[in-house]
Amino acid sequence: MTEENDQSSSLRMTRVINQVLDSGSTAVLVTIIAGPDRVGSKLLLNEGGDTTGSLGSREFDSLVLDRAKTFLDSREETRAINVQEFAPQYPESDVMLLFERLHTAPRLIVCGAGHVGAAHAKLGTFLGYKTTLFDDRAEFVSTERFPDSQIELIVAQNWATSVRQSVGNGKGVAIAVVTRGHNQDEECMQAIMDVAVDYVGLIGSKRRTNIVLENLRRMGAAEDRLQSIRAPIGLNIGAITPEEVALAIIAEIVAERHGRPGESLSAWRRLKS
Repeated sequence: MTEENDQSSSLRMTRVINQVLDSGSTAVLVTIIAGPDRVGSKLLLNEGGDTTGSLGSREFDSLVLDRAKTFLDSREETRAINVQEFAPQYPESDVMLLFERLHTAPRLIVCGAGHVGAAHAKLGTFLGYKTTLFDDRAEFVSTERFPDSQIELIVAQNWATSVRQSVGNGKGVAIAVVTRGHNQDEECMQAIMDVAVDYVGLIGSKRRTNIVLENLRRMGAAEDRLQSIRAPIGLNIGAITPEEVALAIIAEIVAERHGRPGESLSAWRRLKS
């Protein structure tokens, strides 16, 4: 009977995990990986606060769920944590837990298939992003230009409509707007002003990006949404070539995804001296 219950619980957990991934939502899965008993037991917490599974008792589940909520807010992907770190008062605190973030593969939408956009889409795909590349010029998103590519190539008959359809609910989505002009920039940006994407950046000088943002402001875009736009896009690495610019952009996207500032790891050495 116990084996049947375990199998039923495992099937239910698998079904819930698939639902999380299919819906594009986020959850944290906690597994006992070392301890006196119940190794392999799992507890899942989704972003809506619903739970599935158990690690053995309501008291223990409650302690772990408090830590799981913190993990969910941290943007970490995985972390092994000993219960002694957050609940030393628990009688059986010598238990090791694995916290894993569950979400769909990150998506990258690149608006504009010029030199920078093409380099950025290729680099994003190399890093594991499910990448979509838009341009209103068919020859710029042709299979001849991207042979053997995993990039989704789309000819944008209408920038705003094409981008909005591709963005979906915005979860796990990073957007780089690197088109050839103000009008195309604005059309792309208008399409996502009411969608909570994870990251949106706009290429161009301070002057060019200010013009686009001011136009969006006049059109009624919310101020907090405008403040979240990375414009000019990318980290300051002195990029010159299209490939270097693409690197600066993807580095900022990765930093944002993991909740990191994108600074030098060795900066502390120079501050210390």
